[in-house]
Amino acid sequence: MPTTVNAYAATSATEPLTPFRVERRDVGPRDVLIDIAYCGICHSDIHTARSEWGPAAYPVVPGHEIAGTVAEVGSEVTRFSVGDRVGVGCMVDSCGECTNCARGEEQYCLKGNVGTYNSVGVDGQPTQGGYSQKVVVTEDFVLGIPEGIDLAVAAPLLCAGITLYSPLRHWGAGPGKKVAIVGLGGLGHVGVKIAAALGAEVTVLSQSLKKQEDGLRLGAQHYAATSDPDTFERLAGSFDLVVNTVSAAIDLDAHLSLLAVDGTLVNVGAPEDPLSLNVFSLIGGRRSFAGSMIGGIAQTQEMLDFCAEHGIGADVEVIGAQQVNEAYERVLASDVRYRFVIDTATLA
Repeated sequence: MPTTVNAYAATSATEPLTPFRVERRDVGPRDVLIDIAYCGICHSDIHTARSEWGPAAYPVVPGHEIAGTVAEVGSEVTRFSVGDRVGVGCMVDSCGECTNCARGEEQYCLKGNVGTYNSVGVDGQPTQGGYSQKVVVTEDFVLGIPEGIDLAVAAPLLCAGITLYSPLRHWGAGPGKKVAIVGLGGLGHVGVKIAAALGAEVTVLSQSLKKQEDGLRLGAQHYAATSDPDTFERLAGSFDLVVNTVSAAIDLDAHLSLLAVDGTLVNVGAPEDPLSLNVFSLIGGRRSFAGSMIGGIAQTQEMLDFCAEHGIGADVEVIGAQQVNEAYERVLASDVRYRFVIDTATLA
């Protein structure tokens, strides 16, 4: 029998999220039923709930930073057992057959991966996310959360963590490399921790110096304010890699000028409006401008294991589900250090 559980959902682009009942599918042979303990709040949740990235299919239960324990497994499941600590990130399925899926890059599935929410699952029903008590996910898209990471601080790693880990690994952040993280928010603060643990020399670029103490505590060696014009002159040609985490427009040409020859500026933040640049900003230093979106399942597991080994978790503020609308407003006001996490026990 399908399981009906308590949740919080967006019912329109303009109304606050409200209590909702969501039906989870029967546990199939390769499915895992997860009792959700915590779910992080990502800026993507807000964009989707408010139809800022296109019309949402309401009602929508957001949440793709899910951490909990296995409650039931299907008859063909081999990787997980009841009681295991597990997580679910931004996707819950893909075609499994295209070139990208075969390479373990399911996030770039050529047929489109199935999002954890606001998507259509293999059963033809809308997917609903982690602002809920339970979720059913096929085994291949469930991650193991190692012992040693508290579930509350692990939850944001399923999106924020892999969103930063993937480009840092792909573009070779490590000893001898100078890396700048633009923005010290929900994404950026995890990026600083991971880049530092990889052995890179890390600089935070933020609008002001008000979070400088935090940035240095999290592992950055340097901190600079982008509101100060001298910053771009002083740091011109300095970095091998710049990762932009902010979801607002930035001056791409100014940030590209910070790159050394063959350096790369990677965008992981997703602003609502298009960005523009002068192509000479690229030509002038054999620089690259790139984008990156989370990581595949294998790399996400690698990230979780890396974070456990290095004692990395998100800095979180745990809230009750009834505080979700207030939390959304505080995220937009940058009034959180650094990630809200919903305690789903408050949905009972």
